[in-house]
Amino acid sequence: MSNELRNFLTLPYEELEELNLQAKEQRKNRVAAHKIQEQRLKYLTEETRIKAVTVLFSDLEGRLHMLDYDKKFLVKSWDNLTFDGSSIRGFTAQRESDLRLGIDWSAFYWVPSDVFGSGKVLVFGEVIDKNGTPYSADIRGVLKQFAEKLHKTEGYTLNAANEIEGFLFEGVDAERHYQETGRFEYVNTGGYYHSLPGDPLRAFIDTTAEVQRAMGFENEKDHPEVAPSQFEINYGYGEVVAAADQIQLYKLICRQVATNMGMTASFLPKPVVGVNGSGMHTNVSISKNGKNLFWDAKGEEKISTLAWSFVDKILTHGNDICLLLNASVNAYRRLDPHFEAPNQIKASAVDRGSMIRIPIGNEKSARVEVRSVGPDANPYMVLYSIFKSGLHGELSKVKNLRQAERYLPDNIYTALADFRSSSWNTKLLGADVKARYADLKQASADRCARLLGTFVKSPEIQFHHDIYNQFLWNQF
Repeated sequence: MSNELRNFLTLPYEELEELNLQAKEQRKNRVAAHKIQEQRLKYLTEETRIKAVTVLFSDLEGRLHMLDYDKKFLVKSWDNLTFDGSSIRGFTAQRESDLRLGIDWSAFYWVPSDVFGSGKVLVFGEVIDKNGTPYSADIRGVLKQFAEKLHKTEGYTLNAANEIEGFLFEGVDAERHYQETGRFEYVNTGGYYHSLPGDPLRAFIDTTAEVQRAMGFENEKDHPEVAPSQFEINYGYGEVVAAADQIQLYKLICRQVATNMGMTASFLPKPVVGVNGSGMHTNVSISKNGKNLFWDAKGEEKISTLAWSFVDKILTHGNDICLLLNASVNAYRRLDPHFEAPNQIKASAVDRGSMIRIPIGNEKSARVEVRSVGPDANPYMVLYSIFKSGLHGELSKVKNLRQAERYLPDNIYTALADFRSSSWNTKLLGADVKARYADLKQASADRCARLLGTFVKSPEIQFHHDIYNQFLWNQF
């Protein structure tokens, strides 16, 4: 069909940024949900150039799912959107498959048409059980409830910003073709901070940064990372659920931009041995009435008693939650001390091998950085387990926890054993969701060689939760 016959919404990047920043400000200011809902429905009804609304949600492992609803249908039926939960790994069994999608109208995005297609907008969904309650395996919903309750009862706002590293490889679907080639091809070998202005890595970073900016990410800096063909594109702090949503959008944008350029953006923690892996350093703080509760000018490393209690509780539960922060077989290759791996269960202002780092900060930026997180983890699970553990976890009986000689697991089997045996994880997730998550990770591990060895095996790529395809998975 000729494009002349179509009249779908296509907005300039500058206008997109303005719209998305306005929506972001509403979300930040906690504008009443019914007011935002009314605004969005009015907008969708009146904007005739929108053809479809893409609703996003994440499964238990953090894999992003998207459904396109016809705009006219969604405007009429937004409160009764059903889907088959038994088709989503980690969700319902076939005998109880019906689930609903609620719309989180505050998490609404206008998108560049050259990346997402014209005539579309995005919004995040909330998975709802048959009885109308939030679905227990939808960790986004669990995180949102947790954050809202803390704001209501304590006045706390949970803040997060994530530094997400990834690799850019030659060819489309390079991960899925790994079993055929046994290797990834770099697009750049320049190294940390170095690439020529017009080379493929720089072009990819520039394009991705432009898309993020248009979607209201409020970028801070971007650059090639330490390993060849590795990148990092940083953006500002956000309230915890919005921050987790941005992680999902960040990876989606990176993958689509790379695909458009004939390449693959990979968020495997360690796709190539012998070079640094990719992490998702997770910076967190808590504020109340606009005041950063982690700051104390007179405190140790200039952070408060609350912040140190938060750190110590996470360290206490370091092994308990390791499988939530490092969610794949491949993730345990990254926890290698030869490559600045944060595998030591301690906190430090200077040692980058520590699970937690205390960055230099001030009254505005004082924070805690959890460094052991892999970029392939479920972002909602990561932020929920960090904040829940840091605030409501237990304290170790070790006298000096910050100097204790303890280490994170170096393989998924040890992490699984720690996860299953932990009573804290049962409190964190509930027995049912805990068991589902463990079973998914066990199945993935059992399809791979038990010992990691010195080279990346095909099964740890092919059967990775974020990469696998239906055909291969069903061969088992």
